[in-house]
Amino acid sequence: MAKAQDFTGVMKDMMGSFPVDTKAMEDAFKTTATMNEKLSGVALEAAEKSTEISAKWTKDTLSKLADMSKAKAEPADYAKSITDFASAQAEVAAENMAAFAEIAKKVQMDTVELMMAAGKDLSEDATAAVKKATDELTANAKKATAAAK
Repeated sequence: MAKAQDFTGVMKDMMGSFPVDTKAMEDAFKTTATMNEKLSGVALEAAEKSTEISAKWTKDTLSKLADMSKAKAEPADYAKSITDFASAQAEVAAENMAAFAEIAKKVQMDTVELMMAAGKDLSEDATAAVKKATDELTANAKKATAAAK
């Protein structure tokens, strides 16, 4: 009578030698952490520049309001003062909105650049991990097959 093959032992050996590549996981984590750090840097830089524009705009507006609120010799001077203020504010608003748009454009460009670089890094990490796992699985399958014979 032929001896029955113990497939439980073979399966246990094969599962025990299943590759778990912790280095690939660590590399992926480091890549993600680095990308998050860079994205945070982009956001913080944009916030800083936006705050500078807003603060300058507020300071200029308050200065012009102080000029506008001064007592005038003639009633017509009040109308002129209000017109001058409104005109200056419209001009400053257009300049500042253009500055905000430039900040947004830079954030968008930097973000796309970072995402593409991170995607390339993650793709390379994943390819390396899959190749390593495939090589190890193939080697372990060959061992299991040889042990079963």
